[in-house]
Amino acid sequence: MNYLISIVGLIVVLGLAWIASNNRKEIKIRPIIQMLILQVILTFLLLNTKFGLILIKGIAAGFEKLLDFANEGINFVFGGLANEGQAPFFLTALLPIVFISVLIGILQHIKVLPFIMKWLGWVISKVNGMGKLESYNGVASAIVGQSEVFITVKKQLGQLSPQRLYTLSASAMSTVSMSIVGAYMTMIEPRYVVTAIVINLFGGFIIASIINPYTVTEEEDLLVVQSEKQSFFEMLGEYILDGFKVVIIVAAMLIGFVALMAGVNTLFDMIFGISFQEIMGYVFAPFAILMGIPVSESVTAGGIMATKLITNEFVAMLSLNELASNLSERSIGIISVFLVSFANFSSIGIISGAVKGLHEQQGNVVARFGLKLLYGATLVSVLSAIIVSFIL
Repeated sequence: MNYLISIVGLIVVLGLAWIASNNRKEIKIRPIIQMLILQVILTFLLLNTKFGLILIKGIAAGFEKLLDFANEGINFVFGGLANEGQAPFFLTALLPIVFISVLIGILQHIKVLPFIMKWLGWVISKVNGMGKLESYNGVASAIVGQSEVFITVKKQLGQLSPQRLYTLSASAMSTVSMSIVGAYMTMIEPRYVVTAIVINLFGGFIIASIINPYTVTEEEDLLVVQSEKQSFFEMLGEYILDGFKVVIIVAAMLIGFVALMAGVNTLFDMIFGISFQEIMGYVFAPFAILMGIPVSESVTAGGIMATKLITNEFVAMLSLNELASNLSERSIGIISVFLVSFANFSSIGIISGAVKGLHEQQGNVVARFGLKLLYGATLVSVLSAIIVSFIL
């Protein structure tokens, strides 16, 4: 029965993408099928094999060690701030982002990351049927982040058609940056974080291939990666400050959104006898069911999904932890994968702002298709959750 629901869910998601397609005749079926099969294989390897278990344990252990290193700096500055036995979310989950941001900067500076992103993107371009730029951008988005990735390709921004710009923006919104992966791993199981990062990459290409199909000519299929010349210590200072800005922005958004959600829930409860989150749970419940969530748990899951879309994934992960006792292990795994992406309303402003800062006209183009961008990125999250439901 679970397989049947997952198959129906897959058909519905691809159908919703097809309805929004701007050129259905251009849709290339073969690369889409290849990527769907690859998603299932990778998910099985990561979640159901000894190799996957060893790999994820290794990655989780690596991030745990990085968090330990980060805590050395955090304890030096904030030592004694927390009471014995307490672990404030700001200190344990958010501040380590600063250290991981520095590591990314170092790997960028010594040309390790550009090399990995370029050649991994080239390999993926042979599978997805897209251009080198699109494939590179998908990999780069998952490493450096949804706004920073555009800096690496800023020389080409002004020459891109709206179709190619949509695909680049969709990849950025469908993935998450490595700098905050450690924070996610303190909130949900690392195996779901790693799995979501891998399959979201291909899910972004699948949905973009349906909603926004086009063909890149050999003349257009160029990849010009921008590399800023900085001294090592200039780079360190920049990435330290960038990481801290991310921490402050995420913390501020959490304070605002969590407080707002609590206020709105209370207001709705007083007026209607049901919280806003529960109402949205009913709206999203059908999608939760299509993702393989049991009907009895679908409203709870739908509320968490809605929270992610309206606020952000951090608020939704906190909500998942609060409501985990009402959900089965399988449902928690499916929802966890759904939550690992930047698909929410605030990302429209972040991405269009990032592009506008580099090229004003192209930033306006991104803003105009912002809702369609969010629509596609949300379908990517649902698709990844459905793929995982086949395996769990």
